[in-house]
Amino acid sequence: MQLTERHRKYWNSNLRMTTILLVVWFVATFAMSWYARELNEITLIGPLGFYMSAQGSLIIYVAIVWYYARYMNTLDTEYGVEAGEPD
Repeated sequence: MQLTERHRKYWNSNLRMTTILLVVWFVATFAMSWYARELNEITLIGPLGFYMSAQGSLIIYVAIVWYYARYMNTLDTEYGVEAGEPD
């Protein structure tokens, strides 16, 4: 199957957004854990490193999933590949 230019643009847009969201995921998961001691010096309700590990990363994961679904629905509509209603 030959990919048209339109397919390539759609796929490149998808890959670009996936890459950006994976970087956000990496920072939320590994970078905040790596710098937990430094983050614990900042206090909001409690130590920031503990808060980000216990609560903040989960909020970020939900935001990533929500944004990706919203972005892909918009992209699907733009390129005319949105899922139709089931029969």
